[in-house]
Amino acid sequence: MTNLEKYNAIFTEVFGATADQLGDNFSKETVSEWDSVHQLNIITLLEETFDLFLDPEDIMACTSYNAGKEILTKNGIEL
Repeated sequence: MTNLEKYNAIFTEVFGATADQLGDNFSKETVSEWDSVHQLNIITLLEETFDLFLDPEDIMACTSYNAGKEILTKNGIEL
């Protein structure tokens, strides 16, 4: 499984979304289910899946599918 597939699996698990729903328009502003609990679930799974410890700024900035990808890239994870 590629890193991108692992990343997509996190979002499909947390939100019950399909891979084709993920993209530029998948964010806190456009997904009604996206709340603080879902955001913490994303962070927890990102840290577990990619063996990371995200700093508070990254945790707060993870408010969209694309932002999460940027955070992983910033932390040395290639997608």
